[in-house]
Amino acid sequence: MIRTRGLVKRYGRFTAVDGIDLHIQPGEIYGFLGPNGAGKTSTIMMLLGISRPTAGEISLFGEPFTAARLHLRKRIGVVPEKHPRGVWQWMTAAEYLGVFADLFQVPDAERRIDFLLDKVDLLSVRNKRIRAFSHGMLQKLSLTRALIHDPDILFLDEPISGLDPIGIMQTRDLLLSENRAGRAIFISSHQLSEMERICHRVAIISHGKLLAEDSMSGLLARISSGREIHIDLESVPADLSSALDALPFVQGVRVLPAGVAVRVSPEGDHRRAVSELLIQRGLIPLRIEVKSPSLEEAFVTITQDTVAALASGRPAHA
Repeated sequence: MIRTRGLVKRYGRFTAVDGIDLHIQPGEIYGFLGPNGAGKTSTIMMLLGISRPTAGEISLFGEPFTAARLHLRKRIGVVPEKHPRGVWQWMTAAEYLGVFADLFQVPDAERRIDFLLDKVDLLSVRNKRIRAFSHGMLQKLSLTRALIHDPDILFLDEPISGLDPIGIMQTRDLLLSENRAGRAIFISSHQLSEMERICHRVAIISHGKLLAEDSMSGLLARISSGREIHIDLESVPADLSSALDALPFVQGVRVLPAGVAVRVSPEGDHRRAVSELLIQRGLIPLRIEVKSPSLEEAFVTITQDTVAALASGRPAHA
């Protein structure tokens, strides 16, 4: 769907994007992550044809992409971080969507508008003026506007920021439904727990450089050689750590305020063997939970390692 080679964006002497290669495949949900000032917005602006690259290439749907290639831009839907109010606030939701339906010559526009408004629970306010919409309602309206012309790929910038739990669930369900129908989705967000739930692959950018691009499982595997089993106990005997550490699959033991955390190899489910050792020693596990590394932990680890490398003058490795 989208491929970049050596993408660079400079503003004077400042390099915002430094040689990024991306590959977004058809039918995938792709997360684009990075701290503030990492180069995410500059990259997205180039991918949308709003900003011209200083160097490098962008191809869209297998064709070289420039802002002038309108037939390619029509296949893109965009949900920006700032949502419609401004000059549109005197319109109703249906009128606002109708403008874009006319621009894209959407067939059976009224039915399409009502279908999308119903998907995000806005059908009851289709005739309400945008000036009265809350921030969350504006986000939902922006999403319906991006989908009105049935694009092949959808770009979203912080799509669930400010939404309540029900709004987040509705947005998530809509995105997953659109993806199951074959639509590729490119998301930039700081809501890492939500990204972890829906993304097939993620990329992490920092200081304008691409640090990692991998599947979710592949990315998490890069920061941990195993998992941790957290066990709540009434008390922790002094020799328990050494006994657990002697098990062949254990890679380390930490004593917690109310139990122990046992780091184990990723192969197999070791909870039974750990429980048997505890029971043999007269200890009753109150709770056993397997903790796997999260996307948030991967993001922090990868970006902090890069910052430390840059500060020390060492090269930062993806």
